[in-house]
Amino acid sequence: MKRASIQRVFVFVTVFILGLTAWAGETKLGNPLKLKETVSIKKLVVHRDQYAGKDVQVKGKVTEVCQKAGCWMVVMDDKGNAVKIKVKDGEIVFPKDAAGKMATVEGKFVKTERTREEAIQQAKHEAEEKKLPFDESKAKIETVTYQIQATGAVISD
Repeated sequence: MKRASIQRVFVFVTVFILGLTAWAGETKLGNPLKLKETVSIKKLVVHRDQYAGKDVQVKGKVTEVCQKAGCWMVVMDDKGNAVKIKVKDGEIVFPKDAAGKMATVEGKFVKTERTREEAIQQAKHEAEEKKLPFDESKAKIETVTYQIQATGAVISD
């Protein structure tokens, strides 16, 4: 087969695959998902210290997305259990219109401990991202947080 023919076949196959992905309503972000089993968000929340530092995969509905940079989102199961998904800024950008869609996410489940002052600054930052007023006396100040440092995700309709 001539080189030009091979290139045309490659382009056709690539466009076809991309078209199927779009038709299926999937957006793949970051690294391909590799884990064979998912952990329920409830199990992750209840046994969080058991999963801290481990690679996990979760599935759920996207309830919030960072509207400033797409650097985080919250995924919830059908019982109201939620986990925050965070990425290094610019590595993956979650679609700002992903709320309401389903997501499968992989990454390391990370425990973060902060001083009270650091936790206040984080709560203030999050309020600014959501364009909400910050009142320290009413803010939920968490010195220990858990989230998934995502390496890959698939968001679907």
